[in-house]
Amino acid sequence: MGDKKKKVVNKKDGQFIIRISKEERKAFIELCESLDTSAAREIRHFIRAFIARHNPDEAPAKPEAEGEQART
Repeated sequence: MGDKKKKVVNKKDGQFIIRISKEERKAFIELCESLDTSAAREIRHFIRAFIARHNPDEAPAKPEAEGEQART
């Protein structure tokens, strides 16, 4: 009776559209798949690292807070 699952709130509410060549996109997707990760996850990681490196005061929350695994 009390088996309600908690609803996970998705804090990812923005979208980023970029233009790259089909060849680069294909190579990136294939590499991500071979590394058992997603392209979106790797791009989010890059953005967080870039912000932290260039503007540490504005660094976003750690990935663990969004349900992603920590990177080592």
